[in-house]
Amino acid sequence: MSWNLTGSYVETCSCELMCPCNLSFDHGATYDYCRVTLAFDIRAGDVDGTDISGRKVVIIADTPKVMTDGNWRLGLYIDEGADQDQFDKLAGVFSGQLGGPMAALAPLVGEILGVERATIEVGEDGLRHTLKVGDVIDFEIEDIVPFGVETGEPIRFQGMFHPVGDDLTMAEAKRTSINAYGIAYEGRTGLSKSSFSWAA
Repeated sequence: MSWNLTGSYVETCSCELMCPCNLSFDHGATYDYCRVTLAFDIRAGDVDGTDISGRKVVIIADTPKVMTDGNWRLGLYIDEGADQDQFDKLAGVFSGQLGGPMAALAPLVGEILGVERATIEVGEDGLRHTLKVGDVIDFEIEDIVPFGVETGEPIRFQGMFHPVGDDLTMAEAKRTSINAYGIAYEGRTGLSKSSFSWAA
């Protein structure tokens, strides 16, 4: 089964600014765990002939302090506008069952907590990015523009190992309310990417 998708991405996690896991998965998180919410706003895409343009997917994860220790717990939300075929195929892509970047992380996952439909709202306003998933996830992050940078360009982190790509924008959380699939945390840091592309 072949597929491809393009879109934008935002996340927030429980580590302090900046998350050691973004440097390398084998570096310990700030606390005794890393809890993270990953949000994908798909602008265009196709999974084995099924159009998935306009769909949104959110993953929430609870991992050990050192991510490479495995036993991650994941919950998945697919936007309520997806029909059953879109829902099933997106669940396959984002659980890693259909290959691609999430398949590389699959050996680290110990438990899938569930796959549910939800109202997912993604917003972008310049440097600010928001995510709302039903009444369980609500956060806002802001891309960081370093002191003295007159162009207003936010700082990027390059060369990282991340399912969305090796070049993401650093951000910090401005507000968070997260309690989904029994995973609750206060987001402190974040990442964004205005455009990513996946295929398998």
